[in-house]
Amino acid sequence: MKTLRISIIGFGSVGQGVARVISMKQDYLQSIGLDLKVVAIVDSKGCEIDAKGINLNNALERKATTGTVALLDKDSIYVIKNIEHDIVVDTTPTNIETGEPGLSNILTAFEHKRHVVTSSKGPLVVDHKRLVETARKNNVEFRYEATVGGAIPILNLARDALAGNKIERIEGILNGTCNFILSRMAEQEGYTYEDVLSEALGLGIAETDPTSDVEGYDAACKVVILANTIFNMNVKFEDVAITGITRITPEALKLAADHGYVIKLIGVVREGELSVAPKLVPKGHPLSVRGTLNVASIQTQLAGHITVSGPGAGSLETASAILSDIISIYRTQ
Repeated sequence: MKTLRISIIGFGSVGQGVARVISMKQDYLQSIGLDLKVVAIVDSKGCEIDAKGINLNNALERKATTGTVALLDKDSIYVIKNIEHDIVVDTTPTNIETGEPGLSNILTAFEHKRHVVTSSKGPLVVDHKRLVETARKNNVEFRYEATVGGAIPILNLARDALAGNKIERIEGILNGTCNFILSRMAEQEGYTYEDVLSEALGLGIAETDPTSDVEGYDAACKVVILANTIFNMNVKFEDVAITGITRITPEALKLAADHGYVIKLIGVVREGELSVAPKLVPKGHPLSVRGTLNVASIQTQLAGHITVSGPGAGSLETASAILSDIISIYRTQ
């Protein structure tokens, strides 16, 4: 039995999802020979530390009742530097302007020879090349499947299962909020963008400030990560041509439907094109998924089109990708 000690940095929806998934999957983890211990949890008000392993159910209950997991007044950098552990799981919020606090957390982890698994897009959008080079220099693993497709294994599929197969193009729906809005507008005749956005807010599908989603910025971040990871580009957010969905009208959706199409916000990654924009997709096409689903179609040199679809967000769904990355690191040790 191999013991891996981890910290969870950021204890919002995703961080709590990681704790729940680890609790749920203890029998499975034991069955593959992995004793996974969470030895530190950090949120914005402090941290809990226990070298023997934190009681995750107690931590989750305390977060729910008091709003914080904190028992000690120590921050993430202190924990990463001073608490002995193997993997830093960074689930801090995405900031595409500075990459912080995730960028400093991840670089500090690498400098202290700790592997990193993250769901935060910001660090990868701001400084992908530096992160990858620093991880390599320190001989540690850097995994970030959860940054692109939530539960959908887009990065690992392209890098591992399709290894040796040249990837020529990736296109897909990379934001569930936009897909929900466009799907509902198409289903309910006369529903305006504002009508459905209000519904999405009420259901918790859209953020209180939905700008990043509906203007295409979130999908553009994922395009950058795909381009740099799979196509070995060195691009930034500003290199992506972005058009959001706020000007899509019921009339445009009806006209598309009358001709056998739906309108979807599609991200495209290929040599010579990095874009996010509403596009016409034939009804029944693999990219015409509805609701909050995400989908990616990977065009390969040898295997043709490989398409994967599933939940692109959600606490447990995103945590499932993080757990997969943790297990991948365990298997390389």
